[in-house]
Amino acid sequence: MLQMKLCGDLVLREKCAPVDEISSDVLSAMDEMVKMMAAQNGVGLAAPQVGITKSFLVMMNPDTGEVFKMINPIIKSRSEKTVVMEEGCLSVLGADDLPVYANVTRPESVVVEWTNERGERLGAEMSGLPARIVQHETDHLNGVLFIDYLSPVKREMVMRKVRRRK
Repeated sequence: MLQMKLCGDLVLREKCAPVDEISSDVLSAMDEMVKMMAAQNGVGLAAPQVGITKSFLVMMNPDTGEVFKMINPIIKSRSEKTVVMEEGCLSVLGADDLPVYANVTRPESVVVEWTNERGERLGAEMSGLPARIVQHETDHLNGVLFIDYLSPVKREMVMRKVRRRK
């Protein structure tokens, strides 16, 4: 059974290795991650968040409910136009065991390519919430957390809430 890794766990800062083979371990991990994401009312979960340093993630388009299982996702391009939105993370929890939120500026749209669970190479242009989610989750695959985009003062405010949890 997979276990959620929380802010402070060094696995969240590791750069993930590519998935060379779509094994039963990868497929079952993604299935379990979808269940974990849904159980916690999340919209995305990356492998490092459950202690796996391989490049895969699951995400849901909140507008349609469609679930994506992405292996070796790569953001090929980002729009110049940016948008500020509130972000939280299932690995960055406050004293109430709920995600801590902060405003983050990101590109409004992206083009992403990935391999699905059947080994097919896919691509899509995403905008709005799906673009935000895929950027947040691919950041996890590179050891980056949303708090890394915050000013030092705002980051410290978030981390105070995280430290209260411990």
